[in-house]
Amino acid sequence: MTMPGLRAALFDLDGTLADTAPDLAYALNCVIEEQGKDPLPYATIRPHVSHGASALIRLGFPELLASSGEFDQCRQRLLAVYRDNIALHTRLFAGMDLLLDWLDGQGLKWGVVTNKPAWLTQPLMEQLGLATRAACIVSGDTTALRKPDPQPMFHACQLMGLAAADCLFIGDAERDIEAGRRAGMKTLVALFGYLGNNDHPEQWQADDMVEQPQQIIDWIVGYNQQRRRS
Repeated sequence: MTMPGLRAALFDLDGTLADTAPDLAYALNCVIEEQGKDPLPYATIRPHVSHGASALIRLGFPELLASSGEFDQCRQRLLAVYRDNIALHTRLFAGMDLLLDWLDGQGLKWGVVTNKPAWLTQPLMEQLGLATRAACIVSGDTTALRKPDPQPMFHACQLMGLAAADCLFIGDAERDIEAGRRAGMKTLVALFGYLGNNDHPEQWQADDMVEQPQQIIDWIVGYNQQRRRS
């Protein structure tokens, strides 16, 4: 008989599992400078990283219409530069390696559910040495719908052979928490991620918020102990 409690942790990629902002900021500023404009400060770019390439181009080129060909050209150029420099400065967040080791040691599965397309997700996970360790990797184009829709979450569960109620999802964006909640998972906000001044995670209805990866261990232990007592 399986003991009650969480059996897997799923992570958003950018801003939760890995600190990808330095390489994405580099790619954006390369495009900006190619267009003859001054680069943006890293602190200005960082809060926008979790929202994808289009959000970064809107930040760097507010004068461009999202439907324009020039916007799409800049976006494609950003993605190309990023792909060529995908793990130049990207690292796991401090303490995340210890968290993954702990999950492995406890026999708990872990995986990634990201809106990043597979042609970027897979090489990044390989560069980080995590591609073969993860129980599942669900990218933004793995399923027909992306977060905040719960479809990618259900697909991750299917790959792991678990129910959504067995899983915890950790993310740094409102769409992460919405997707996890709609799937029926427990959810945590990663406050160490790419939250901006306009984000209000206390309103996202997550089960809790954590300021560092170590707290995720404490949260899982506490939750599982409570479940087993009830």
